[in-house]
Amino acid sequence: MKIALVGYGKMGKAIERIALSRGHEIVLRISSQNRQLLFSETIKEADVVIEMTNPEAAFDNVKACLDAGVSVVCGSTGWNNEVPAAKQLAEEKGVAFLQTSNFSIGVNVFFSINEVLADIMNKYPEYEVSMEEVHHIHKKDKPSGTAITLAERIIAHLDRKKRWEESQPGAAEVLSIHPVREDEAPGTHSVKYSSAIDDIELIHTAHNRDGFAQGAVVAAEFIAGKKGVYTMRDVLGL
Repeated sequence: MKIALVGYGKMGKAIERIALSRGHEIVLRISSQNRQLLFSETIKEADVVIEMTNPEAAFDNVKACLDAGVSVVCGSTGWNNEVPAAKQLAEEKGVAFLQTSNFSIGVNVFFSINEVLADIMNKYPEYEVSMEEVHHIHKKDKPSGTAITLAERIIAHLDRKKRWEESQPGAAEVLSIHPVREDEAPGTHSVKYSSAIDDIELIHTAHNRDGFAQGAVVAAEFIAGKKGVYTMRDVLGL
């Protein structure tokens, strides 16, 4: 494939390394210094765009690519309110779009395991559930998009929880998320069910950015040549 990278920081460079190792070509590397290329004919050189920027820029970046008729894989988080409009635009333009809070194969398996556990724990209200996520100090969104996705999936399977909040455990209907920012931690997410008798805890710890980067390239390979809106469930067959 011919891939355009929108966002060329540490993650973009990790994606580049993995994409090249899998035989793909990077035709554009777009950062804040040359962002105008997004709005030119140049972007049409790509088969797929992988967008990894920030909540403020994500929608405009994605829209520019979709308007140009180029499929997009997007890993930017914190712009949830605008994602439905991007999905609709992809359908209108007849290209493919995939947005996720986390491309990691391990994290997506973690999501599925937590849904199964929440189904089981729905029968045992004596267990209180809470979450913690730890990321590097440069991460802009808080809680992380991965934590929010995880919380929403748990709530969908746990009748006693109605919403999530960034807080310490409080109201019975609230699933609390405790975000921590420290050093250069690549990402740890934990879900704990606690009772007076025991605790049950599931943890996913990223060792580096490669899992995320590899998943992004796999997602780009999956949507290349397709039309419509996809998820990592589609990519991984979960």
